Amino acid sequence: MSATQEYALKELNKEKGFGGLGTTKARRVPQIDMSDFKARKAEIAEQLWDASTDTGFFQLVHHGIPQELIDEGFEMAARFFDLPMEVKARYPMTKGTNWGWEYKAQVRPSTGTADNKESYQITVPRMQGLWPSGEELPGFKATMLALERANWALGMKVLSCFAMKLGFPEDFFTEAHDPTSPEYQSTLRMIHYMAMQDAKPEDFAGWRAGAHTDYCCLTLLHQRPGQGGLQLCPGKEAEGGELAWTDVEPLPGVITCNIGDMLMRWSDDQLRSTLHRVRMPRADEYLGPRYSLPFFCQANRDAVIRSPSGRDEPITAKDFLNQRIAANFAKIGK
Repeated sequence: MSATQEYALKELNKEKGFGGLGTTKARRVPQIDMSDFKARKAEIAEQLWDASTDTGFFQLVHHGIPQELIDEGFEMAARFFDLPMEVKARYPMTKGTNWGWEYKAQVRPSTGTADNKESYQITVPRMQGLWPSGEELPGFKATMLALERANWALGMKVLSCFAMKLGFPEDFFTEAHDPTSPEYQSTLRMIHYMAMQDAKPEDFAGWRAGAHTDYCCLTLLHQRPGQGGLQLCPGKEAEGGELAWTDVEPLPGVITCNIGDMLMRWSDDQLRSTLHRVRMPRADEYLGPRYSLPFFCQANRDAVIRSPSGRDEPITAKDFLNQRIAANFAKIGK
């Protein structure tokens, strides 16, 4: 990517300047207890709002997704990525899409270099011909569909709190992310960051995932303890100057969440889209493969993202997402 390249989306033009190393800074990541949600919803909504208007990231505990299901998801992800390259290549992410398998194809506008990872995207209505067969991965489809729907349900709880605080109908975002619609485009992503045990010194110079904000309304991220590297930089501190990054260690039973660009627009920038990246491990850290399972609450393709104040032009979630995909996966040739 040329440093002078301009994009139609302001979010992409802003992201171009976030590729530097920066510094590190210790910060507290707010943890929000989701237990007894119905009775405590007003209290939880206040906590979510405080975290998301300040730093734009938070962690959920007592969230209701069984750890056994999350563990099964990680096991299935590892089994998928262990398949031979020629088998995974039968299920490709093609140009202009956000579903299927890609290998080192994501080039961030912030870095201009490919992330050191492979990934497989599950967008339920778009998966015809993209599921591995039962012979290749027994039980894969059932596990991943169950995990997808569990994340959707939790995401809608969080988004209903934001709807209340924004003065929208409580189910506003649930209807905008309706999984029964053929326009549904929320996505469960499996990510495999490559092991570094045999890497050369120069291999540590890049990023496992370059600095970026997410395209979506809300991201729910599952990590495995011992497989760190995620760094966050609060949105209010990404306005200029050298960025200060905070390591977020994976913790058992914790889901790390961040606001995405769709919701930032929908809230007139009150809710902060969080800049984050995955750094390379240091030589004294765990050097094996790193797996993560993010779920992206992406509004249905026919949903119209409207800035409440009218500051930004209305845009469909389809067009918004397509512009982000085009900028990140420009090198996919078909």
